[in-house]
Amino acid sequence: MAIEVTLRQLRAFITVLECGSFSVAADTMHLSQAALSGLVKELESRLGVRLLDRNTRSVSASVVGTAFEPMVRRVLSDLDEALANVTNLKELRRGLVRVAAPETLSCTLLPELIAGYGERHPGVDIRFDDVPIEQVLANLHNGSADIGFGPAGVLADEAVQAHLVRVDPLWAALRPDDPLAAGKSVSWKALRERPLINYMPNLSRNVLGQVPARLHPEQIVPVHRVNTALSLLHVRPGYVICPSMARSLVEGFGLVFVPLCQPAVNWRIALFARSRPSLSPAVESFLDYVLATAQTDGNSPAPRGRAAAVRGASARRMANK
Repeated sequence: MAIEVTLRQLRAFITVLECGSFSVAADTMHLSQAALSGLVKELESRLGVRLLDRNTRSVSASVVGTAFEPMVRRVLSDLDEALANVTNLKELRRGLVRVAAPETLSCTLLPELIAGYGERHPGVDIRFDDVPIEQVLANLHNGSADIGFGPAGVLADEAVQAHLVRVDPLWAALRPDDPLAAGKSVSWKALRERPLINYMPNLSRNVLGQVPARLHPEQIVPVHRVNTALSLLHVRPGYVICPSMARSLVEGFGLVFVPLCQPAVNWRIALFARSRPSLSPAVESFLDYVLATAQTDGNSPAPRGRAAAVRGASARRMANK
């Protein structure tokens, strides 16, 4: 049968030993001497042994108390450590966030978000897994990921919530020797006869569903990764569709990147997570950071680079009319 003792009784026992006096120990614990003595006596009564030898001048551990002392200190130390760990997790001095995302976002959006969050909470460990979107969702369901990123609209499950975090226009990656690469933009109609080297899952729903059927590519070459698509384009004719945020990635392959228009199509990026009651403080904090960043950005990146030049030129033409 388990013997029930309290933490206050154990702390009273240790404090008396450390102070060597009931009166000093009582002051240390902000108790009356009678209250402190009562805690120790109750502990001894429940254990059925004498833990302290008392006389008018001093107090010391009995034989049993001497053997009991290191065990009590270990229990109290483990408890203090556990409480400190909980406090660190709550105050984000420690924690773990497991993030999963497909390659396109792994090379573009995610490094920026992880770095920004890390500056605010350097004690939180962000572990990142670069996997296909199907595996992102599977990892969320099996608990191996806390946060997932991917195209909005791929999720149909009440167990996981989707939060729109960014809307990015789709651009076309072209070979430098392609005549269309000389233009400031390229239309779906102009690309129709070129092979689309496609790495995007659910292309028909997420992209081509926003484009009239008469402008759909005549040939689609399927691959699994954006790096594979860009590498393939480097050595064969065709084009690759990427969100505009992938500009540095595309140009790193020696390709030309231009806005895709008529019609312009946006790529909607979502964050996937389980309901908030099941999230740790660190995961909830990362979720809030990403959503706040999305609101600051207005769910759309500010125009920059070539896109800014195109929009600026368009604005100047309108002003001159």
